[in-house]
This record gives sequence, structure tokens and C-alpha cells, in this order.
Amino acid sequence: MPASGLSRRDFFKRSAALGAVAIGVPVLASACTSVSNSGGSSQLTQLKNAGTIKIGIAGEQPYGYTDTSGQVTGEAPEVARAIFKKLGIANVKAQQTDFDTLIQGLNAGQYDMVAAGMDITPERCQSATFSVPDYTALVAFLVPKGNPMRVTDFTSAKAKGVKLAVESGAVEKDFATAAGIPESQTQSFSSPDELLSAVTTGRAYAAVLTDISFHTLVKQNPNANVEVTPGFAPVVNGKKQGETGGFVFRKNETDLVNQFNQQLSQMHSNGEWLKIVAPFGFSQGNIPGADVTTASLCAAAS
Repeated sequence: MPASGLSRRDFFKRSAALGAVAIGVPVLASACTSVSNSGGSSQLTQLKNAGTIKIGIAGEQPYGYTDTSGQVTGEAPEVARAIFKKLGIANVKAQQTDFDTLIQGLNAGQYDMVAAGMDITPERCQSATFSVPDYTALVAFLVPKGNPMRVTDFTSAKAKGVKLAVESGAVEKDFATAAGIPESQTQSFSSPDELLSAVTTGRAYAAVLTDISFHTLVKQNPNANVEVTPGFAPVVNGKKQGETGGFVFRKNETDLVNQFNQQLSQMHSNGEWLKIVAPFGFSQGNIPGADVTTASLCAAAS
């Protein structure tokens, strides 16, 4: 969710391995090359023939991560796994890397799709093609237990003058800037576990991410003496901004994207998506409304 248009995530309690991992199996020793879109056949046809697709993830819970046993799971990989099974691609492997290199890796052919809960933004739409919206989420602050400064949104954070921890390159930094919070009031960290550390050690009063991310973080760190504020929609140029994530493909892969979108939309409407993602903290309220479209989210992109 980017300031630069590309960056976002790493996460807490994850495997340090940055290799190729198959969903549901341990980390593999070496990475595979993604299917090349050459020879005239469509990317989807090539993937079906190969029987395998490789996805890029960033290691953030609950979006897509490697668990302590070395297996890949999370909202985005599990949804992708279900969709590709319907499309006749049974084997899904994952390459875990830093969030700020996901789109570069995609375009370099290291994997065939990004499944990392990546926000759909105009900047990113210039470099890749997004699926229909996968989910929407609100922004929240991670604050000391009891929230003694009563910081609940960017307006109150600015008024109180509190130090705000943001993830490097993440869209929440853009929200803070749009709210008039000066650079001197923010500090960037490379991952959500560092955001947690910043709050617990007093380097920052509050950290900012999606409410889903922080609820997962607090659940996994019950003794951290922190809490999550109620989620809210930041206001930019007078308009409320939600965080809307999607799956990411290379440009000009029309057949693959269209078939994927058809399945994802159907899963949203028939309840299958919710069954898959509920264990990761998502609910009916996270299903994008009909008025939330990739076209509108990408509208400012050239």
C-alpha cells in the first residue's frame, strides 16, 4: 500500500526463508522459474499445461505468510489456491520476498501473480494489472493499552503531536501526509513487528496499518500491553478512503485475469470466499461493494 507505488510488508513470527514454498508443504530448497508467456499460447493455457502456478507473497499475516512450520497460508494464497483449482491448475507454489520488490519480481518473471493483500492504487496500476477487488479494510492505530492520549484517527494524532510509526512505503504514510501530519511526526519501519516494537518501547506512541493486520498482531502477542483502536476511513481531499486489496498480474495477460476475476466475483457472491477467509479475521463486511471497482481505484493512472 504505497507511497512509492510499490512498497509494503514483511511481518512478525514468520519464517526467515525467502525461497519457493508450495502451499501446504514445507519450504523448498530452490526457487522455480515462472511460466514464460512465449510461443503464442496464452499465459493461462501455459499454466494449465504446466499444472503449476507460482505466486509472490510478502510474509504478512493474515494476508499471505509462511507459518512456523514452513507452510504458506493466509487469506490471499488460500483464495488463489481455490480459484486456480477451479481453473485446472492444481499446484500453487509461492515465492516469499520483501513487499517492496513484489511487482518488480512479478514483471521479471520470478512468479506469475502476486497474492499479498496489495492495495490497488493508481501508482501500482501503472506497473501491473490488478484483479477485481478482493477485500476492503479500515485503517486503525496500534496504541498503548488504554490509549491514554486518546488518539483515534489522523486528525487527533496531528492535534496531539504524537510520534506515529508507519511502514516504509505503505499507503498509510500517504494518508498521514494528506491529513497534514508533518514528516517530523512520523517514523518509518520496515515491518509490522517493528511497528509493534516501536510502540511497546516508546519510540512511537501509535502505529498505523489495517485493522485486520493489527488484530492479528495483538492476538499473537497477548502480553504486549497494546490495543487496536476502532477502524476508520481516512479522508483525503474530502473523500473517505478505504483500503482495497487485490491480486496482481503482469500487463497484457487478459485471459488469465478475466478467468480469475470471474471466479473471484462468483466466490464473493456465493459465500465461498467468506468460508475461506473467515479463519484469517475477515468478515462479510470486508467484501467490496459493487461501487468499489478496480477501474475507479486505478483511474488516475495513465
